[in-house]
Amino acid sequence: MTAAEHLSTPGATAAAAAEAAPMAPPDAATTYWTRLDSPLGPLLLTADPSGALTSLSVPGQKGGHAVEPDWLCDPAPFRAAEEQLRAYFAGELKEFSLPLRSSGTDFRERVWAALDTVPYGATTTYGEIAARIGASRAAVRAVGGAIGANPLLVVRPCHRVIGADGSLTGYAGGLERKTALLALEGVLGR
Repeated sequence: MTAAEHLSTPGATAAAAAEAAPMAPPDAATTYWTRLDSPLGPLLLTADPSGALTSLSVPGQKGGHAVEPDWLCDPAPFRAAEEQLRAYFAGELKEFSLPLRSSGTDFRERVWAALDTVPYGATTTYGEIAARIGASRAAVRAVGGAIGANPLLVVRPCHRVIGADGSLTGYAGGLERKTALLALEGVLGR
């Protein structure tokens, strides 16, 4: 089975719909969700009423989301995300073009914006991210904390951040997933 076939396994959204809470009318605070199969395991995606992706989590993720009773299961807001994730895992997409909305402190938002500039197939270090946002070398730990709190795994490429010595350090989704993503992007094995 190819990565693209795995992502679009029939019944993935039907199984998610079976888990959904009773439908309620949407409002400004409504969170939509769906699950997609992927080579990393099932992905939990959430979006706000405008359709902006607000999180992408994997099972066992440190700080990852779990479906809340008042969330609405609806795959419609995630069609573009599903298409782009399928293409990414098939090695056909190098840059995501999705509306994203995250909520964090000003410092976290600056770190996350810096992550968005790390290109496919490249890596950077925590110290380099600190420098990009104008933080001191002493802020490297805080940068690591902000990266670890990234709510948008895969689409906001925190997996591209490595240790200063080139080691694969920390990843909220697990080092095996970080390794898989970097291998997919051709970073490992060069």
